[in-house]
Amino acid sequence: MKRITVLLSLLILIVFSGTGLAATTVDELERRLDIVTEELQQLKNESAVSGESEYTSSFGLGPAASKVYKQNRGLSIGGYGEGHFTNLVSDKNGENDTADMLRAILYVGYKFSDNIVLNTEIEIEHADEIYAEMVALDFLLHDKFNLRTGLLLTPVGITNELHEPTLYHGNDRPYVERQVIPSTWREMGIGAFGELAEGLEYKLYAMNGLQGSDFTSKGLRGGRQKGSKAKADDWALVGSLSYEPALGLNLGGSVYLGDSGQKEVFDANGNEVDVFTEIYEVHAQYKVSGVELKALGSVVQIDDNEFIGADVPEEITGWYGEIAYDILPLIAPGTSQYLAPFYRYENVDYKGNDEDVSLYTAGISYKPIPNVVLKADYRNFNKDTGTKADELNLGFGYIF
Repeated sequence: MKRITVLLSLLILIVFSGTGLAATTVDELERRLDIVTEELQQLKNESAVSGESEYTSSFGLGPAASKVYKQNRGLSIGGYGEGHFTNLVSDKNGENDTADMLRAILYVGYKFSDNIVLNTEIEIEHADEIYAEMVALDFLLHDKFNLRTGLLLTPVGITNELHEPTLYHGNDRPYVERQVIPSTWREMGIGAFGELAEGLEYKLYAMNGLQGSDFTSKGLRGGRQKGSKAKADDWALVGSLSYEPALGLNLGGSVYLGDSGQKEVFDANGNEVDVFTEIYEVHAQYKVSGVELKALGSVVQIDDNEFIGADVPEEITGWYGEIAYDILPLIAPGTSQYLAPFYRYENVDYKGNDEDVSLYTAGISYKPIPNVVLKADYRNFNKDTGTKADELNLGFGYIF
């Protein structure tokens, strides 16, 4: 209603000033025009904050994270959140059932101009821990070549950049993309990104390296530095490609190469060692007629692992495959809601130790609207050593 009132006021002002029917001075006309201009700007700002934008992905980021790119200018606010309840079914080994507000995220973006965009992700984890998950300053120069710097999401795998809860099945992100690829993974860096040809996108970043002294028997996850006074004696080169040859089909891969010693790891003679770290990953996703298929495979290699700890593996391999099907169109043709049972199998192999894991996850995802999801899943762990309880998880997620 306010928008209509402002537009009508502007129309009357133009008509009256053009016909001479209003006995108004030039100064008065200018004053009224300034008022109308301010009100139109206010409406535009309110639209940016209230979320009147299209929920689609831009530059490989999630729909909520892409919100700022849809604005003409100024402030953009979005976000996501997720929480769940976990019931340990058997072999609890003294562990408790848990209820956890995993994440409440606020995206705050600012579009300074058509070419300069700030995109930030502020995360509250477990209801009491606050982090900067992403602080990316983009310089949009050309479809084929743009620049980005700041605290960047490492472009490896599927979930690290597309980690909003409406984008993946299950209450927990895929195990392989948490343990082999240590999502969510961000580091300080600078790089280029763009679209080389229709459907073919790339990213190429230089980022501060991992902290190898914090690698463990389960891999790289402890070595993430997260932009918090990060040691930057060693750097890494990260590159990714994503290709969509047909509607619903996405093929991609990435490479990470860099030293992780950070002048903290030494051999038996006291000499610094590089701890050269390599990650290779390929993935595919396909969606057609309600069927969703997803697969990913990754290999990690860690040189000089013996100087970090006896249980740090030299090589880690992991892969998973997933299938889901939206059954609601069969039950209620034409519905905009979504109900998809899914099944995912994951396998992680740690070369040189006994931490190998197979994980079976089955569940269901329900979206009453595209921005809200309710989830239920059952996870069965099969470990070579020790035991881990099966889990029944119930949860929710949202984006805005």
